[in-house]
Amino acid sequence: MTSKVIYQGELRTSCEHIASGNTFVTDAPTDNNGRGEAFSPTDTVATALASCMLTVMGIKARELEVDLAGTEAEVTKTMSAGPRRISGIKVVFNFNTNPGDKAQKILENTARTCPVHYSLHPDIEREIVFQWPD
Repeated sequence: MTSKVIYQGELRTSCEHIASGNTFVTDAPTDNNGRGEAFSPTDTVATALASCMLTVMGIKARELEVDLAGTEAEVTKTMSAGPRRISGIKVVFNFNTNPGDKAQKILENTARTCPVHYSLHPDIEREIVFQWPD
């Protein structure tokens, strides 16, 4: 078992990662009858894309001897109706180090091969922006 999710009522869930015991909650967003006091389930999907891309870049960065610590990703999720679903995810990576053109290209290509990227439905539009310092 990977995780356990318990419905708490009031459109809130409690999620536990079995191996580590780490937990988080989700709330329905305010535009879908919720309180919006935590990530919505669809927020976690969009955020997982950025997290996964940073993780695989981190793995590759180790091989390249590049330190990506402090790199930030800004995530914007777009929803559509009929059926209600994620229609787009924009991720903007802001790097605090510039490893050079070759390493940048390798890291950007690596990011686009993350498991979450490959797992998303092809109808979900993805805009991925890599902002490297000069």
